[in-house]
Formats: sequence, C-alpha cells, structure tokens
Amino acid sequence: MFELSQLRVCFLAGTLGQGGAERQLFYLLKTLRSAGVAVRLLSLTRGEFWESPIAELGVEVRWVGQNSSRLARLATIIREAKAFGPDILQSQHFYTNLYATAAARLLGIREIGALRCDGLSEVAEHGRALGSLSLRWPRLIAANSRAAIEYAVQAGRPASSLFFLPNVIDESQFDNYERFAQPRNGVLRLLTAGRLEQQKRVDRLIRLLADLRQQCSIPFRAIIAGDGPLRAQLEQQTAEANLSEVVEFRGLVKDMKTLYGEADIFVLTSDWEGTPNVVLEAMASGLPALATKVGGLPEIIEHNVTGLLAVPTAESELAALLRRLAEQPQLRTQLGKAARSHIEQQHALGGLPGVLADLYRLALA
Repeated sequence: MFELSQLRVCFLAGTLGQGGAERQLFYLLKTLRSAGVAVRLLSLTRGEFWESPIAELGVEVRWVGQNSSRLARLATIIREAKAFGPDILQSQHFYTNLYATAAARLLGIREIGALRCDGLSEVAEHGRALGSLSLRWPRLIAANSRAAIEYAVQAGRPASSLFFLPNVIDESQFDNYERFAQPRNGVLRLLTAGRLEQQKRVDRLIRLLADLRQQCSIPFRAIIAGDGPLRAQLEQQTAEANLSEVVEFRGLVKDMKTLYGEADIFVLTSDWEGTPNVVLEAMASGLPALATKVGGLPEIIEHNVTGLLAVPTAESELAALLRRLAEQPQLRTQLGKAARSHIEQQHALGGLPGVLADLYRLALA
C-alpha cells in the first residue's frame, strides 16, 4: 500500500518571493510535513518572503543559486539533492524544470516538472527552444489548470504524462464570508490585487472604474493592492481619469484578509492567468468576483453562478457586468455564497494529501 510518509521529496524553486506559486509551495510543504514526508527545499534565491515561513515548518532550505553559470548551478543542485537522498525531485517553477530533470536523470530518481498559467505564456516567456524543452523533457508535469494541460497536449505531450494539481487555500483563514447585501455606509468597495505589471492589465480596470463613475450613481471606492513597475504609470492614468479621490494604490499588503473582509466586489482584469490565489481567497471570503475569461479562471468561476466572466478584449461587456454587480446587491450575495461553497468543495487545503498521494504514486509508477 502506498504511504506518503515513506517518501523523501526534494523541491526546487526558482524564487521564494511573494507570489502565487510560492504560496502554493508553502501549502505543499506544510501538507507533506504534516503527513510525515521527509522534505527539503532547494532555492535559486535566498532571503525572500517565503523563506522564513517555510523554515518554520521544519523544512531545511538550501541555497543553490550562488553560481551564475548554469552548469555550476546544476552541479550544486545535484550535490545538494544527492546529500538528501530523495525519491522524487519536484520543480515548482516552469523555468526550473530543466535543472530538476537533468539532476534527477543523473541521480537516477524520478522528477516532476511544473506548468502554471495557461501554458502558452510560460513557454513564450522563455523562448521557443528553452520553453519547448522545459515542456517536453520532464517525464511527468504537474499543472495547476486544465487550460495548461490542454495546451501541453496540443503541443505534443501525452495526456498520461500530465497531472492536474489544483491550487488550494486554507479556507479556515478566510472566515469572514457572511456579507450584508447593502454596502456599509452606502459606499460600494471594490478590490483588486496583484503585481502591477502588463499581465494584470490594471489599466483596463481603471477604464472600467471611469465608466462605472459615469454610468452609475452609486458611490464607490476602489483599492488596488500590489506594487510593480507600472505603478507610476497607473497612478497617472488614474489622475487623468479624475479618479484619484476614489482609487487608492495600497502597495504590497501582507494582511489581505482584512481587505477581503472590507470589500463588496473583487475584480481581476488580467490578459492571462493560471489559477490565481487572490481569486480563490476572495471567493473563500464570500466575495463575488468579476474576472477575465483566461487560463484557469473559467475552471473556478462559473459565469452567473460563482462569479462573472468576460473575455479580456470585451471591455464594454466587462463594464456592463461591473455595473450589474454594483446595482444588484442580492446578486452579489448570491454569487458570494456560491463562491465560498465552491472553494470549500474544490480548493480546500484539507483535500491536498489525497491529491499528492495520487501524484507521487504516478511519478513512481
């Protein structure tokens, strides 16, 4: 009988920064530690946000990115992995797939690659040659969206070599999900969160907010949580749209739970995504979400059931949907309750041990 507790798993991460893949890594390690699995983490970076929380789990974190040479890095990864003696070497980022696969093959152990977002954006970001090799070389790949799996199959990978590893959240941490239909103090509160970069298309959200102000009489405030290279440009766009008094750029926020609890609507206007943690957390908080129909978002948001969706280029439709949410408090309550129920059933942290057992059973077959 297959037992998780008998395994030794070594993870390889490209970064431990404050991102979605890194949060999922924390949940994976926490789950495996609780199941009695021996785990170690190798990271190409050090001193970043998730390093301390992961170390507090009792997971040893080893830095393997001190060399700029790829061959020297690979040698360090092989040395550190060999010293730990794992059954499986698992990549947490797409761009560490090649390191993990090469090291595992040389050590004679099994490897698991990673694929996030919609697949296409991951491959494109790393160039045709490296991207294609990172997709094709690992014997098994764990993908966090069915959209990514579909892309990989279309690119030539056998479906049997792909495993759906859904993003999860600790839903017990988001217990403020009983919401009033009417906004507090008569002011509707909107929220978005994410890195301020091209992918997230916060410029699109600002245009939606300008439309909402023109077309709807309901007073609102919007909070943009996150930082990034486009912040100054987006703040200027907000000022030019005469929205500075109702839109607040909050910067990096560690306690998102408070913001979810204060919001009435969550909005995500990205050009591409995998299964974004912020949407899962918002839904767990009972928030109705309006999002673009990209990547894994249609897998977690069923239109008109657990939230609202529209294609990214249909800004007039997105604007109409946002007005609909703003003007219909009962709809917000209905969608928010269904969203919370969906998270409890499909993305709860408690279901992860069984999923990981299936993944590692397949990897070792």
